[in-house]
Amino acid sequence: MTHDQNQDDAEASAASPGVIRIAVATQNPGKLREFADALAGLPFELVAAGDLGITEFPEENGATYEENALIKAGHIALTTGLPALSDDSGLEVDALAGAPGIYTARFGGPGLTDGERMAHLLQRLRKVPDAERTARFVAVIVLATPAGAVEAFRGESEGRVLQGPRGAHGFGYDPIFFSTELGKGFAEATLAEKRGVSHRGRALAAFAAWATTPTGTEVLLDTTPRQLDFD
Repeated sequence: MTHDQNQDDAEASAASPGVIRIAVATQNPGKLREFADALAGLPFELVAAGDLGITEFPEENGATYEENALIKAGHIALTTGLPALSDDSGLEVDALAGAPGIYTARFGGPGLTDGERMAHLLQRLRKVPDAERTARFVAVIVLATPAGAVEAFRGESEGRVLQGPRGAHGFGYDPIFFSTELGKGFAEATLAEKRGVSHRGRALAAFAAWATTPTGTEVLLDTTPRQLDFD
């Protein structure tokens, strides 16, 4: 089931069963900080996959953000025995027919730095005027549990691609993304400002709203490995 940032707000929060450990399937420290900041104050202990001895992830060869996030979350949940969160995100540029999309992290080819990928994107847009550089960040966060439960949470943030990098914060494509809602670039915003409007922040808010309901808490607490019957 896929949720958006408004879908779960109506459900009442369950009584806390204690701290729930959740593995986070990322090696990106910037993403981990966003996860921790967005879920601060909730009864969750986030543990990076690397701290659980997992340093390699399966290839992200899905056709959608949901599929790519599930590949990682499912792997971590089955390997660690913990509920696992993973995300896949992308920048969709209207002038490029939605590209780079699910290929954002690999845009321009293998082995490039974030700066080189931004330069590649800016080169592709060099003749596109500001009014036609509209774009959006999309993030999908997937929860997978050892018991076989899967939930997906989606968030989007509208804006446009800048003519060049601005600001000193953020990571990835943040320096060249201007947020329509903030009136400034993502890399010019504080973490709190960005979380309020960012694609990942909105997906995390949707997860938090669901996870603190009775249904969400029950799913997170059930870590009994799924038994497959081949008879």
